[in-house]
Amino acid sequence: MSGTYQFRRVGRASAAVILAVMAAAALVYAQAADPPITFRLIVVSARDRAEALLAEIRAGASFEALARTESSDPSAGQGGLIGPVALSELRAELRETLRDLRIGDVHGVLELPTGYAIVQRVGDPPAMSMRGGEILAVAAVGAVRPTLSVDGFSEANAALNSIEKPEDWNQSPRRICELRQRAVGDVTAALARRLGPELAQTRAEYSAQEVMEAHVALGQLYAYRGEMAQAIAQFEAARRMAETELPAAVPDLLQSLGIAHLHKAEMDNGLFHAPGDRCLLSVSGGAPLQRRADFDAAMGYFTGLLASRPDDIEARWLINVGHMATGGYPALVPPQHAIPPADFASPEDVGRFVDVAAKAGVDSFSLAGGVIVDDFDNDGQLEILTSNFDSCGRMQLFARGPGGTFVDRAAAAGLGDQLGGLNLLQADYDNDGCRDVLVLRGGWELAQRKSLLRNNCDGTFTDVTAASGLARPATSTQTAAWADIDNDGFVDLFVGNEDAPSQLFRNRGDGTFEDIAPSAGVARTAFTKAVHAGDVDNDGFPDFYVSNLRGVNFLYRNNRDRTFTEMAAEAGVTGADRGFPAWFFDYDNDGWDDLFVSSYFLSIEENARSYMRLPVNAKTQKLYRNLGNGRFADVTAQTGMAKVLMPMGSNFGDIDNDGFLDVYLGTGSPSYGALQPSVLLRNREGKTFVDVTASSGTGEMHKGHGVAFADLDNDGDEEIVFKVGGATPGDAHAFRLFQNPGHGNDWLGVKLVGVKTNRAAIGARITVTVEQAGGARRVIHRTVNSGGTFGASPLEQHIGLGKAVRIAELEVFWPVSKTRQRFAGIGTNQVIEIREGDDRVTPLARKPLPLGGGR
Repeated sequence: MSGTYQFRRVGRASAAVILAVMAAAALVYAQAADPPITFRLIVVSARDRAEALLAEIRAGASFEALARTESSDPSAGQGGLIGPVALSELRAELRETLRDLRIGDVHGVLELPTGYAIVQRVGDPPAMSMRGGEILAVAAVGAVRPTLSVDGFSEANAALNSIEKPEDWNQSPRRICELRQRAVGDVTAALARRLGPELAQTRAEYSAQEVMEAHVALGQLYAYRGEMAQAIAQFEAARRMAETELPAAVPDLLQSLGIAHLHKAEMDNGLFHAPGDRCLLSVSGGAPLQRRADFDAAMGYFTGLLASRPDDIEARWLINVGHMATGGYPALVPPQHAIPPADFASPEDVGRFVDVAAKAGVDSFSLAGGVIVDDFDNDGQLEILTSNFDSCGRMQLFARGPGGTFVDRAAAAGLGDQLGGLNLLQADYDNDGCRDVLVLRGGWELAQRKSLLRNNCDGTFTDVTAASGLARPATSTQTAAWADIDNDGFVDLFVGNEDAPSQLFRNRGDGTFEDIAPSAGVARTAFTKAVHAGDVDNDGFPDFYVSNLRGVNFLYRNNRDRTFTEMAAEAGVTGADRGFPAWFFDYDNDGWDDLFVSSYFLSIEENARSYMRLPVNAKTQKLYRNLGNGRFADVTAQTGMAKVLMPMGSNFGDIDNDGFLDVYLGTGSPSYGALQPSVLLRNREGKTFVDVTASSGTGEMHKGHGVAFADLDNDGDEEIVFKVGGATPGDAHAFRLFQNPGHGNDWLGVKLVGVKTNRAAIGARITVTVEQAGGARRVIHRTVNSGGTFGASPLEQHIGLGKAVRIAELEVFWPVSKTRQRFAGIGTNQVIEIREGDDRVTPLARKPLPLGGGR
């Protein structure tokens, strides 16, 4: 093994650490039937060009260099490098070819849906791996300093990847659960034996550096399970070895110890189970800790690091936010390390959003996951459906109980076997008037099946994944979008996959789907993290934006014949090269779909720089304004969106009912050291976005995932429904439900029912013209969808109107019938139903419901 020290750069999952985990696994299991491999890929559009490149490679040309300059695959930026990835996750053409290739061998030409390919089998990539490792790889970009990871996520994935799996293991959520538990438990036990009773043998077989990194690997696996005392003991053993064997590793090991002690202090003091205000960005700070020993140890490590590395912004940040949670900010922060309160303060006060999840009965404590807020039983009351990234974690369906509080009815709804799932989406794919659910699995992990859950319209769901044609092949994904691509009245499904071609499932209208991605021109391979549907040219046919974790993003324009043309570069919306959440929304109400496109760099330092008003090294998120001529303008800087924020779960809604869509970004990464606030950005009249996180009380410091905006108490304003939790069992967290304090503006709820258009009216457009007291008019635009790309708001549209207005006209455009219905005389502050082709407007009674927070 290499003696080069790369502890931080690859986020502790260095070659030696991962190999130590794999070696431990080998003590328990025989050679895996499906071992991970790494390869390089070149894809070009013409066979003769592929053959010419193959000849150049065989004549001695660099495969990597040609991939960078010639390949159309998203892996081109990494020299065509893909993997490690299990053979079973690859297309059959690649799987059969790579199985027989030796390291260094080149094979071509293969015909793939995306073009003509040449492949080369390679060994372990330098300081890079996919799945969990990909999360780390995105951090090491140029001058960006990656966050030090303490969480065990990559090690746990390596353990799962190493074990032998039965055929079709990834078609059963319960089998996935069993394998995950067994893999992590057995590999942890094997490493513990190697570093305990068998240490003498281990020292004879491995170098001191490898033994040190094995201690780190074992510590990470303990951290994964939340066993922080054991993790700290292993990190401490590694530190003692490093002091004599590898001094360069000591600072990062001290940082790891600081993060581990801080996480233990949070766990021991109940910050994850009952967070209250202690986990929020706040210049006034939280309550003092009852058990301080680990917190004080963490602060000692960070302060010591800053004595030798005064420019360590990550350590400085953790000192400040650590004291925020304990009531000690800013008074107890050493003056030389203090970040001024002004750097966190909001320039505007939008009122305090109070977390009422516990009082409202939303009793959820879990890992990351998705969330849908919608009316699943058509009783006029919204339910909350959540998933759990834990492979053994159950879904929860919170519906109103007899006393008005929420009660978990998942078991009665037939959801008991739906384990795992990182994200959720709703639609009415069979047009029966009931919301169905799609569960997405395998994001950041090995490929796993999706679940399509048909709503039986009686309070229960049936898993129809296999019968519908969505089960195979299993893929790694957390993102998809429902849209009627051909305007036949049935919603179709675009699925963005990780290191596999995207899928586009056409709804046949009989309960089954067919994947037409290759013929539609969207079967590109990328590490896709977001897909969203919009209509960039207002032609009534949905287009798609695809956000990728590495390389450029894609904008697919609908050609109206079940094919698409990729035009991101032409339109000027290629993104920041490290994409995660992205969506279409009309932020300035001009009638054209604009684009929010995130950047995702795993760096607490870059996040801190955005707060501390220091120059950033990472690319910022992007806001693109639709110019209406096939192109977009980058308005990021002028709208105040030029920030580096590490967003994951995110969505948009209207927090103050002014008619302009605001943004909530749930932030984080797997590392326990990734403590940074989720961010609430208020849209100021479609001109700028203002950070109101501190004043609103919504700056949750822990991992933010599924986000939805919904009026849960029927009082006319939208709450923020927030699934909080990390990627590992040691980072589970309580649910957040931030009740809106109200702003006195008018509003309108609109439920559309399609007849020729799909029943849920996904893709239909609403235009509301309002007249203010002085006679001035303005127009507000909405498209029926569930919001952003990680979490789903109700399909019934909530439209803020502003203060003291009269609705002059409401127009609905139905994309299938191409009709426009116009209505006048509609009152404000009510919910109405409009049916396609029916000139009547039906008011819907919505009685006020308690949430427990009060006003």
